[in-house]
Amino acid sequence: MRFPLPLKFFFFAALISVAPLTLVGENLIRIARDELKSAANEDLTQVAAELRQEFDTLYEGQWLTPISVIRNGIDNPDLGVAQKVSLLTLGLEELPDVVAMQLSVDGSDLPVLISDEAYGQRLAALGLDPVATLATPSAVIASIQGTGQWGRPLIARMDGTNDWVATFALPLENGIAGRKVTLSAKVLLASLRNRADRHPFRQRGEITVVDHAGRAVLEDSPRLLSDRAIVGAAMPLIVAGARADALQPYTRPTGEVMLGAYAFPDWFPWAVVTEISEADAYAVVDQMTDRIQIVGLVGFALASVFSLIFSRRLTGPILKIGRVAERIGEGDFAARVEKVRSRDEIGDLSTRINAMAAQLAERLELMKFVSHGTMSAIQHAEGDGMHRGGERRHLAVMFTDIRGYTEFSEAHPPEEVIEMLNRYFDVQAEIVSRHGGDIDKFIGDALVAVFDGADKERRAALCAVELNAAMAGMLDAHEGYELAVGIGVASGEVILGAMGSSDRMDFTVLGSTVNLSARLCSKAGPGEVLSDSATRNAARGNGVRFETLEPIPLKGYATPVPVFRAVAATAATVQ
Repeated sequence: MRFPLPLKFFFFAALISVAPLTLVGENLIRIARDELKSAANEDLTQVAAELRQEFDTLYEGQWLTPISVIRNGIDNPDLGVAQKVSLLTLGLEELPDVVAMQLSVDGSDLPVLISDEAYGQRLAALGLDPVATLATPSAVIASIQGTGQWGRPLIARMDGTNDWVATFALPLENGIAGRKVTLSAKVLLASLRNRADRHPFRQRGEITVVDHAGRAVLEDSPRLLSDRAIVGAAMPLIVAGARADALQPYTRPTGEVMLGAYAFPDWFPWAVVTEISEADAYAVVDQMTDRIQIVGLVGFALASVFSLIFSRRLTGPILKIGRVAERIGEGDFAARVEKVRSRDEIGDLSTRINAMAAQLAERLELMKFVSHGTMSAIQHAEGDGMHRGGERRHLAVMFTDIRGYTEFSEAHPPEEVIEMLNRYFDVQAEIVSRHGGDIDKFIGDALVAVFDGADKERRAALCAVELNAAMAGMLDAHEGYELAVGIGVASGEVILGAMGSSDRMDFTVLGSTVNLSARLCSKAGPGEVLSDSATRNAARGNGVRFETLEPIPLKGYATPVPVFRAVAATAATVQ
């Protein structure tokens, strides 16, 4: 039996009372607060531990270990000084963030210094001497030797640039002329700073890296944070070399109650401190408390009185919205919710339904103007949308071009020219789609299609051959056109991605394979399909026959390029 909506509202208002609502609300708030505190503490500890591990992994894996490998190479007694310097130079070019490497010989004040040229130019532009700035003083080398802290970084902020730099040294087993040799390196720590600055936790909390004196490091202007209780608790542990991660609630001097955690990187004399205020951590609970109070005091008093009246006004618009939503689900994007003028959530919902229907219709039309590859890239983009950039892919690329188009367009009115192009492109698009290809773009009277996945070369070749046959059929149906199509097919590595400006991009393919396909198309005669060696090798014997032609010179190629004419193969002529 159907239960009318007005009666549902009435009974709902009668059954809900202040006491049960209050009891449930208190339990929910307590449970939610405990869960949020536990989640916040776990999040704080996890973020601090993640950054600690990232710092250590970055230092050891990206800097210390590769430089140790270079040290081992330089330590080869069979290498001369020039070869050792060459090895240093090549190593510096390959290592990110390393701006200088130096060989220091005991008793000599003239070390061998290899520095990053671009960074040296930056120092010079700031009025600094690159050699003096990037060289590791002999006193520092002697101090490292005396303490045996090989591989341990000495951290400093470089005056004039505000760059944080780590200096470390490694000894060589084999000396030069009987003297001990030390390899030292200077590394920019901007990568560490970026790891902390770009961590998602910063959207809701704070991440600070502090040293033994309570100063914030990796910042342009170091701050003294020793007045924070959590920093004060971490400082003696940094001095003692302890590595015990901890979680600690505390109150800042401003009176703000905070939750915090810290962790200690193994390779750096720092503590990674993560903090979040209790107000932010428990914001959901506070909102829940406010809403429960409002519902208990106001909602219950008004619910019984207005439930029946409100339900009647609510039922009509909801039913209208439901019917329109059903029509939209069936593909009728012209459906609209009409005569709903209420200025409330229902009115907003009807407006949004109408806007959604209009936007769906627009997007359906817009989909006709972009390739399937573009749509797929948009659908798989991250939450912040498409970004410029590309990836290397192995694809087959097909170019088609209408021969005689210029003469035809000059001899016929624009309307007839457009009609002809649309007819030709309709046929071509259907054939490309049937063979699993994706139309990348239309360029005047030319079409560019790409083929991906298994057997892409054969599908591209079959598509080209079938497309030529279909274009010949178009001539029979429209004798006045006197048009034919030349086609070029090439396979190989391309760059696939979004290119252009930040607010107007084109998702397309670029590269030598694309250029080769276009140039083959330009050389193809009317009704002819030309392919490269890669397509012919992968596609022959699969319904397509390839006739070997004389190599032809192409723009951008030093020697003539092997070319093959693709034609439909019969059972007796498969090559």
